[in-house]
Amino acid sequence: MNNSVAYDLSVLIQKQKQGERLFKIAALAAVIISLGTLAALVADVFIDGLPRLDWKFISSFPSRKPQEAGILAALAGSFYAIILTALVAVPIGVGAAIYLEEYAQKNWFSRFIELNVANLAGVPSIIYGLLGLDLFVRAMGLGRSLLAGSLTLALLVLPIIIITAREAIRTVPLSIRDAAYALGATRWQMIKDHVLPLSLPGILTGVILSVSRAIGETAPLITMGALTYVAFVPTGPLSPFTVLPIQIFNWVSRPQKGFHACAAAGIVILLLVTLFLNAAAIFLRNHYQKKFSARSL
Repeated sequence: MNNSVAYDLSVLIQKQKQGERLFKIAALAAVIISLGTLAALVADVFIDGLPRLDWKFISSFPSRKPQEAGILAALAGSFYAIILTALVAVPIGVGAAIYLEEYAQKNWFSRFIELNVANLAGVPSIIYGLLGLDLFVRAMGLGRSLLAGSLTLALLVLPIIIITAREAIRTVPLSIRDAAYALGATRWQMIKDHVLPLSLPGILTGVILSVSRAIGETAPLITMGALTYVAFVPTGPLSPFTVLPIQIFNWVSRPQKGFHACAAAGIVILLLVTLFLNAAAIFLRNHYQKKFSARSL
């Protein structure tokens, strides 16, 4: 009887090990297929876009001639749009996270807000474009301007900033708060001098990754009516504008192969900008983590 039980257990263990090996192989295959597909797409874009990528392409305005078309207006529009988006979304998002974590009472109203913030983070981006079209373009009379587009993108990334900032604030130990109160600090002094500095790496990471998402969004800006052809740099918040994804979309929709090469070069620039922002997020997170770790020691 004991031998039979031991045999059954050994068979069961062997089956479990085989199942674990099969799962590892399936997971590894999924990773290889995903990375291989991504590598093939990136390689194809670089092969098509690098011959077109030069200083003239970066410093020239769009043109109806593919060999003379440039990306200056879209690059400047993306730069200004992201700055305005961050100026609007970051203070509101971080402030909302501080209120929900440090001030709001744990009742049905705060749970209702948390549920809606989580739901808004998963809303398709085109819905924000429709909201921006109705609210900012029509109701507020901003027109199809840089400010209207930036406010639309701010609404898009605001739930993500709130969620990531709250998660960063939660990582601060309760003992830090209790020690600050024990030394006579007010709640705001405790938040300003202890909670925010310690949670800053996570907040910065969430903010930069949210901005990285906003810089690649096309659907909300097309929905609200951003222009596809702009031959000038925006001069103010109420100026018409275009951004890199919209300019790329415009070139891809053209039948000439020269415009397709321009689109590939624009994609390369967009990828480099996104990689730069992600690298900045990693650098800032590691920098501040080391800084505050050294201070705590």
